[in-house]
Amino acid sequence: MNLEFQGQERIPAAKEKVWAFIVNPANIAACLPDVQNYDIIDDRNFDATVQVAVGPVRGKLKFHIALDPQPDGERMNMKIAGGGFGSVLDLLASADVKGDGDVTVLDWQGTATMRGPIATIGGRVLDAQARNVIATTFANVKQRVAGAPV
Repeated sequence: MNLEFQGQERIPAAKEKVWAFIVNPANIAACLPDVQNYDIIDDRNFDATVQVAVGPVRGKLKFHIALDPQPDGERMNMKIAGGGFGSVLDLLASADVKGDGDVTVLDWQGTATMRGPIATIGGRVLDAQARNVIATTFANVKQRVAGAPV
């Protein structure tokens, strides 16, 4: 099953501050919803275990997350791979980072591929859950960077 996502987040902070935050794996790991634990491997990679509930399936998924900030400071690419429950998830995501004075705009997009029992739950349930995870992650980034209400 393949899912595609896109959206925009406006963060009330200067681009440099947002960029410094999103290139740090510990910051991103701490913003994941329902993260149980994480292990920083190096300055671009970390492993995370998250608690999930997708339809009737509840448990933990383990992921390896690789951040790939582009040298121009205008784009962050991310690759997430892992799974659980006998299922596999691969996600390729990116965000274009644009500064507009004291506001930074993240235009993001992603494509997820799921295989295994979780994929049999159905696109509507998975799509809603994935959108919730993405929205919560961005809300957490916004709150931590700018102290904005979630």
